[in-house]
Amino acid sequence: MSYKVVTWGTGNVGSYAVRAVLGHPELELVAHIVSSPEKSGRDVGELIGLEQLAGVLATDNVDEALATRPDCVIYTAHSETRMMEAAEDQAKCLRQGINVVSSSLFMLQYPHNPGITFLADPLKAACEEGKSTCFNNGIDPGFANDTMPLVFTGLSEYWSSIRMREIVNYATYEQEHTIREVMGFGYPIDHDCMLFREGMLSLGWGGSVHSVAAGLGVTLDKVYEVHERLPLTEDIHNGMGTFKAGTTGAMRFEVRGVMDGREVVVLEHVTRLTDDIAPDWPQGKGYRVIIEGEPRMEISMDMEDRNGDHAVAGVIQTATAIVNAVPAVVEHTPGLVAAMELPKITGKGLYRPHDTDAS
Repeated sequence: MSYKVVTWGTGNVGSYAVRAVLGHPELELVAHIVSSPEKSGRDVGELIGLEQLAGVLATDNVDEALATRPDCVIYTAHSETRMMEAAEDQAKCLRQGINVVSSSLFMLQYPHNPGITFLADPLKAACEEGKSTCFNNGIDPGFANDTMPLVFTGLSEYWSSIRMREIVNYATYEQEHTIREVMGFGYPIDHDCMLFREGMLSLGWGGSVHSVAAGLGVTLDKVYEVHERLPLTEDIHNGMGTFKAGTTGAMRFEVRGVMDGREVVVLEHVTRLTDDIAPDWPQGKGYRVIIEGEPRMEISMDMEDRNGDHAVAGVIQTATAIVNAVPAVVEHTPGLVAAMELPKITGKGLYRPHDTDAS
């Protein structure tokens, strides 16, 4: 069976989402939405840097793209400074009976989180009106801290705590606005950046904590957040420019879920711009799930793209986590859904010889 899809956004995640759609045997790309007139009218393959044209022209006319009546919209447009606008974009599709998968509103990873009703309720209403389904996910928030920990707890005799940890060097992430203005890299360590304003960590990653708790049938007494930042000892240079000595070069934060006076579900990020900073913090790259109990388990997911870059690999996984979910979302009953409510998503039909160039 083939599903018609429209892709929306050509940024970091969006480009890989388009690539994944073009290589997916069950998906047909029928339109692509861009935000700038300069990109409109250009072939999607050219926009994302493929050697071959895709045969689909980008458009900045949303209504024109939705008029193709796709089964699903893959929404990856920027949302960090336009959260409500992104929610309305998704609602517009849902009200027309068009399903949506998205990495943009990652705070809706667990849409039943009581802290995000201001976003969830309008989308739930749009799903009800259009009898459509909406799934916001990715790798983190997403698979690494909802599906991955829950699957491995199935091997437990009992568990006493679960920690989901991301360790990533973001030097090659190359989303300069996010790195500098949202996360505060390159600013003083006490800079009032968006990420560390009160409640923002819980808004972004509280869903991960609530999702695991819900999947395990426990009720958290509270969720709270902590963070710390460390300065660079010397100037560094990468694709996003220069980051000065003395400004933020590493950060570590946790969103902690408490039950019976104990931290039982914890989401942790360790983020650096250079590998030699913060040597006392957890080391490595990728994702870890640490399950204390019987037996104790530590599960690692290390990844790299074809060029050996783990940050880019994570971006690819963010895209594929939603692209590969399209058939399951289209076939699901209407509503705003979490990963645990969908069937298992696999790489069925995605085999490709190892030496095949996906570009």
